[in-house]
Amino acid sequence: MRDYGRIFDRNKIWAERLKEINPDYFENLSKQQAPEFLWIGCADSRVPANQIIDLPPGEVFVHRNIANVVVPSDLNCLSVLQFAVEVLKVKHIIVCGHYGCGGIQAALSADDHGLIDNWLNHIRTVKRLHANQFTQDMSDGDAQNRLCELNVVEQVKNVCNTTIVQGAWKAGSGLSVHGVVYSLENGLLQELCVYTAADH
Repeated sequence: MRDYGRIFDRNKIWAERLKEINPDYFENLSKQQAPEFLWIGCADSRVPANQIIDLPPGEVFVHRNIANVVVPSDLNCLSVLQFAVEVLKVKHIIVCGHYGCGGIQAALSADDHGLIDNWLNHIRTVKRLHANQFTQDMSDGDAQNRLCELNVVEQVKNVCNTTIVQGAWKAGSGLSVHGVVYSLENGLLQELCVYTAADH
């Protein structure tokens, strides 16, 4: 219980620190949110969106799940996407994967993971689509890294193919969809792909 209680202590210190810098910070933040970015990332605790791109609260609308998957049956993700695009009018959607992702590792494993295997099947489909990029002499690490990248690119395509993004582009939105990968080892992002209305 002591560990749980620490979050309130840390929260108080954090809030006081921000108010010292800007006494009106929380009052202004509470009035509206107008982020330019929607971040669709992995739920991994080592990949916090705001910190990675060094933006304060209010600047990034975030959806996270295991291995940053976007599928038409996920109403949670689609609801976030719709709100971000149609209400918040974000300018950029970022799908962010990361090397060392447990979901990617599990998807490559033949082990039984229980319920989550239903979710991991989306990632296994990505591997099947790109089977020619995986060779028998490939190391486990290289296979995981490549699947991580391919998964990001496929999820970006899934975002682009939603009626939400297609509708925004047909309406003349300048919305762009980016696929990036994050390295836990050096803290850096690398862009893998980007799509705009001109690409569809």
